[in-house]
Amino acid sequence: MTTQAYSTLRVAPGDDGVLGVMIDAPPMNLIGPELVRDLVSLLGELESGQETRVVVLESADPEYFVPHVDLTKVAEYTAEAAKAGGPDDASLGMLWHKLSELPVVTIAKIRGRARGAGSELALACDMRFAARENAILGQLEAGVGSPPGAGGVQHLARLLGRGRAMEAILGADDFDAETAERYGWINRALPDADLDEFVARLARRIASFPADGIRTPSGSSTRSPCPPPTPSVPTPSGSARSSPATTPRPARPPCSRRACRPVARWNSTSATASEPCDRWRSA
Repeated sequence: MTTQAYSTLRVAPGDDGVLGVMIDAPPMNLIGPELVRDLVSLLGELESGQETRVVVLESADPEYFVPHVDLTKVAEYTAEAAKAGGPDDASLGMLWHKLSELPVVTIAKIRGRARGAGSELALACDMRFAARENAILGQLEAGVGSPPGAGGVQHLARLLGRGRAMEAILGADDFDAETAERYGWINRALPDADLDEFVARLARRIASFPADGIRTPSGSSTRSPCPPPTPSVPTPSGSARSSPATTPRPARPPCSRRACRPVARWNSTSATASEPCDRWRSA
């Protein structure tokens, strides 16, 4: 892989098939146009490259993995995201979807805060490992009036189950690494001192296997890429909300039960939205 110069990423190719990618966008790794521009370019390289088998994504700042988007630059980073797929795909959700479909194994190594779109970035990776002492994960969007719009609903519903996903999304609270591990948000919570070696050893081991065994096509039984997001429009929080003009709605009347509404209302591609609630199972 021939890497170009990036302004917010430190890219370190290895001769063992493992590519290290360190996010370095001071002061706190907010998602802005520069970081999105670099990620679009990196994903383009990884889509066409053959040498890399495993990508390890981490942060240069131990206090912040990626805490969320830069709310002052929503229009700018959205324009950069559009370069990955065109104006109709101008969203972080589509960019993270492309990350989840790469023909390489992706591992997020988390220290510090991974919240909002930063949590969704980690969720788009195939695996997540976090420092027990200081990793914090959360989906804060409901607290500012909008649902997660870049894959958080879909991933958390699948990984955590309906009840715990609703707790995480509607509660908009922080989860420490041990709780995130118990819920299924991450693979493991490890002591900070052991995190680097554990992830490096796993990445090298995976990369040492025959390419056909790990370059699995999207949708196969061994990988489950993020469902493509529904058409969306930006919200003041920096996330995206499903567009009522383009998102199809079921013909049945909506269920009024509180437990049935939130996930299905937020995104029709969620893991639970396609499943009718108990009220309609006999219909």
